[in-house]
Amino acid sequence: MAITILRRRQVSARTGLSRSSIYAKITEGTFPRPIALGARAVGWLEDEVEAWLTARVEATRGPTTEGADGHAD
Repeated sequence: MAITILRRRQVSARTGLSRSSIYAKITEGTFPRPIALGARAVGWLEDEVEAWLTARVEATRGPTTEGADGHAD
């Protein structure tokens, strides 16, 4: 399985969070921490961002179960 790294703009696009909100949530411990890619570059593991999004959906709507066709049962 390949690891996919998301840059900050991609994370913002996926989550709807602004830069300042992302970093505030990281400080609060409620959002995945980025990994260092270089001296001045960071990225987020796509799987961790997706897990955070799933947890947010479940926290507001309750757990969802998907059938084999990809639709909620």
